[in-house]
Amino acid sequence: MRRKKIILLPVVLITASAAVIWGYSTLLSFAEGLPSTESLARYRPDVTTKIYDRNGVLIDELFWERRALVPLNQIPVDLQNAVLAIEDTNFFNHWGMDMGGVVRAFIRNIREGHIVQGGSTITQQLAKVMFLTPERTITRKIRELILAIHIEREYSKQEILQFYLNQIYFGEGAYGVEAAARVYFNKSVNELNLAESALLAGLPRAPNNYSPQKNIIRAYRRRSVVLRRMRDLGFITEEEEIRANSHRLPVRTYARETRPGSYFVEHIRRKLLPRFGAQKLYRGGLRIHTTLDMNMQIAAEKSIEAHLSSFDERKKREILKEKMEEKDIEDPDKIEISTSTFQEVQGTLVSIDPRSGHIRAMVGGRDFEKSEFNRATQARRQSGSAFKPFIFTAAIDEGYTPASILKDEPRVYYNDGRRWCLLENTTDYANLGISFDLIDEFEEEDEEDNDEEREETEEEKELRKRVQALERLKNRLWAPRNYYPTSRGEITLRTTLVNSINRSTVDLLDQIRPVTAKFYARKMGIRSRMPQSLSLALGSGELIPLEITAAYGVYANDGIRTEPYSITRVEDYAGNTIIENRTREKQVLSPQTNFIMVNLLKQACEYGTGIHTRRLNRPHGGKTGTTDNFSDAWFAGFTPNLVTTVWVGYDDRSSLGEGQAGGVLAAPIWTTYKQRALAHTPVIDFPVPDDIIFVNFDPDTGKLASEFAENSILQPFIRGTEPREYF
Repeated sequence: MRRKKIILLPVVLITASAAVIWGYSTLLSFAEGLPSTESLARYRPDVTTKIYDRNGVLIDELFWERRALVPLNQIPVDLQNAVLAIEDTNFFNHWGMDMGGVVRAFIRNIREGHIVQGGSTITQQLAKVMFLTPERTITRKIRELILAIHIEREYSKQEILQFYLNQIYFGEGAYGVEAAARVYFNKSVNELNLAESALLAGLPRAPNNYSPQKNIIRAYRRRSVVLRRMRDLGFITEEEEIRANSHRLPVRTYARETRPGSYFVEHIRRKLLPRFGAQKLYRGGLRIHTTLDMNMQIAAEKSIEAHLSSFDERKKREILKEKMEEKDIEDPDKIEISTSTFQEVQGTLVSIDPRSGHIRAMVGGRDFEKSEFNRATQARRQSGSAFKPFIFTAAIDEGYTPASILKDEPRVYYNDGRRWCLLENTTDYANLGISFDLIDEFEEEDEEDNDEEREETEEEKELRKRVQALERLKNRLWAPRNYYPTSRGEITLRTTLVNSINRSTVDLLDQIRPVTAKFYARKMGIRSRMPQSLSLALGSGELIPLEITAAYGVYANDGIRTEPYSITRVEDYAGNTIIENRTREKQVLSPQTNFIMVNLLKQACEYGTGIHTRRLNRPHGGKTGTTDNFSDAWFAGFTPNLVTTVWVGYDDRSSLGEGQAGGVLAAPIWTTYKQRALAHTPVIDFPVPDDIIFVNFDPDTGKLASEFAENSILQPFIRGTEPREYF
């Protein structure tokens, strides 16, 4: 018997050793390739990128996983206890693995025939979400346990709990307790009460099942389970449990509602995405400091919406009236206007500080959720008369003065294949545009008479010849027209700009040549392509609101162009500055030329097409713009400290309606916005540079006038260019 024992002992020892070696090697194989838990010390959970306005006001956030990082001492004890009670009761007593929990999970898994419960501790859950895949396999479970033991060995319980509470998913896109508090209760985590803490603690096990957004009854039941467990463990009293269970939760879902500045935020995102990439932009916790002023932005959006909503209502009434007349119905309640087919008018507003180039407000449309297309930075539209100041600037710099005489008379231009040339003796073509209508009229009459065979009269023969001649010329002739069908003959440059006279503007452009006007527009900030033809006088070039605003900023800044920009600096998560932008400026006009233009544009607002802006009651200048068929309405204007452009139109370029010009639609929006935006800023005027002289001047003749003359105005001139003769 003793002999058998002696023989069996080595066998047992060898077997046990082999088992230990096998187990150890197996564990080594499971541990092979596992990440180092030391990375937790350097680990920073993905956090949202925050975008701030110029005053540090949070505008918006960029994220894939909505998350914020908070230290454990800012997380309520009730929330910590609630999570421990429902997720890991023995957290402070185990070494990464709870044997009791494992046994319970093992028994249930045997019953079910597959893994349905893991018995995981908080440390194991942290290991899984930080380093492993969510698959339910034995291999993954063993690797999870090994990592949990390493984590427990290298970090304190408090550190592990902090990692967990900032990492775990709570549903509705919220990662971590701070994001969850914001999503469900619209408050910071340190403001949560016991009832709210218990509800959040119950979510990580199955967020979709227990989310109050999915099933409020199930959420309340889950909260009750958490509270009962907290009472059983002595974390709360029975009275506290009863009070918390009776607490009605003001639950809300975080939604990506349209916030003020949505178009601006998208503008920022587009600028930074190519530089940083999506990973860093959405997960890097960047702090983006911008030039936006939220007070001005809100004023801009309210001004746009108020005026354009009113316009839409007028349009609906017009449509309703037309339908009632068509169907001979007197009761308007019997007529319906389809909201799906009714097209809302669109508008945009860009506002820049001319001294710094900071974009203070940007409205790219009426509703970012309906259309993300930013009309302030992406839309190219014909500018109409809003382009004219660049032509007049070029002329002043070339030696013209407000007293220079231009011709407002009918004229016809002929395209020789290279350029538009003024035809000689064009007085007979005064109504050439109307004459072109004869082509259609004649063809209609011809169709009516084509069944009748008769000899044409001499008058009809002459008309046919005229129509045939017009047909040949139609696409090669151009006769510019004024907004009002009148001709003033010889008028001053000042009158031409103030009253936006088309024909005399074309005359001026013909004299200085389109290439000169393009050169000045380009150096003032226009980057879009412009036609090198006389149609430039009527704003035929398609421009972007942002670039028009920047170019008008030259007038407000003593002839200095500043490049517009939207980001002042970008900081990384640690607060290190990684991008910093500064003002870039260049003198592009002499102070004297610039002041003459400022004065002319001030008069355009005081006496001319921008007269609606007079109610601003502070020094300002600007110019309206209206395109053919009333498809676009503009007003671009400036005060010494803020330059702003407003555009109104339909995306499909349909007509706004007869008479809906820039002075009617855009100027009122501009004025309302400026009143709100500048409400708390001092009233200042534009400085007068050296070598400027003021003389009393007759705006009709361009000659000197007595200060007591009825039509006399005080007009600035560059010294030496003032009129010498009296009217």
